[in-house]
Amino acid sequence: MATNLTAPQIIVRSDVAPIQRRTMRLLFGTQIIGGIGVTIGISVGALLAARVAGTAMAGVAQSAGVVGAALLAVPVTRIMARHGRRPGLVLAYALGAVGGVLVVLAAATRSVPLLFLGMLLFGGGTAANLQARYTAVDLAEPARRGRQLSLIVWATTIGAVAAPNFAALADRITTGWGLPPLAGPFAFSSAAFVLAAVVLLGLLRPDPLLTARRLAAADTPVPPAAAPVGVRAPRGAGMRLAWSVVRGRPAARLGIAAVAVGHLVMVAVMSMTPVRLGESHADADVLRLVGIVLSLHIAGMYAFSPVVGWLTDRLGRRAVILGGVGTLLAACAVAGTAGHHTPRLSVGLVLLGLGWSGTMVAGSTLLSESVPAGVRPSVQGFSDLVMGLAGAGAAVLSGFVMQIAGYPVLALLAAVATVPLVALALRPVPTGAPDEEG
Repeated sequence: MATNLTAPQIIVRSDVAPIQRRTMRLLFGTQIIGGIGVTIGISVGALLAARVAGTAMAGVAQSAGVVGAALLAVPVTRIMARHGRRPGLVLAYALGAVGGVLVVLAAATRSVPLLFLGMLLFGGGTAANLQARYTAVDLAEPARRGRQLSLIVWATTIGAVAAPNFAALADRITTGWGLPPLAGPFAFSSAAFVLAAVVLLGLLRPDPLLTARRLAAADTPVPPAAAPVGVRAPRGAGMRLAWSVVRGRPAARLGIAAVAVGHLVMVAVMSMTPVRLGESHADADVLRLVGIVLSLHIAGMYAFSPVVGWLTDRLGRRAVILGGVGTLLAACAVAGTAGHHTPRLSVGLVLLGLGWSGTMVAGSTLLSESVPAGVRPSVQGFSDLVMGLAGAGAAVLSGFVMQIAGYPVLALLAAVATVPLVALALRPVPTGAPDEEG
């Protein structure tokens, strides 16, 4: 799985285009497989957790998957920093597969600790899907980075839309094999993660990150041993180094802030929307309405990401970040004032997804091009860690705000949370190459 950076492999720039095309096709396919794996498990996760741990712990078990994705980004990106994208992605999917197996065992034994451990490791599948978007821009031309990153984000839509339709089939099949009810989708998730890992292990060659480093080394007029951090990954390239790099680069700080704040606002409002719908509809209608509203929300998140990527390349990263923030503010205003008018609430959730897409695609693109290749995986992992913790914190706090003050106040506070991001985005930031910034 490891790749030796000192191996005598000569890569010239004329080789990059076919390598990038092959990498994009491979990532697109594995994103679909991984998206199915993640969503098919998540679609029944709360129900399974309620049966094993009780209704009160169902939400906590779901949050464990989010926290797991954030925490697993640390070791995964550390491996990427030293050995390339391929072993890191394979490890993330492998951990997700192990997590799915543990969840199945927890369902069979009704073990709550095993359930939480399984959900934490299951977050590896999400971590792999998130890191794949960064893999898409390692060798991308600067003028196409936004579009290529957004295309990989968009591929997740196919898996996310298709997976819930497979959950019932997977449950019926595996129940016949003797597995407990609702455990089958996690078994299928594990199989999907294993398939994605095997495909990447065998076909993601040459590694795009290591190729980018070799190209950087070829363009550096100093010996490799004395090359700057952009050429080779320094030892100990972890979260501390990532923070020191981000702290010294305003563009990188803006990229991380855009991703984290956009995710925080989206999770805070989205997670309490089903509760809001339950306040005004009978139990028989709630599940149907929740399915429709959240499907529209997911469409807003992913379906238009290629357009968002095109705008990111055409208008600039900061302009799309500000546009995403503006859309998030509109979403909070529409959803927060919708009352019990479900169509208007649905419009708000679609806008919420579009705003998230803008901050995610433009922020991720800006971050990737604002740091040297040597520390890029560590910085990207740091970004995913911050994003995941922001989302998990928003999910927990939103419930308390909803109970104490109600949904309109929650939407207002989510809108207020964008103020620091707006201030940061309005400040002039250098957007040149990392070496030029340094």
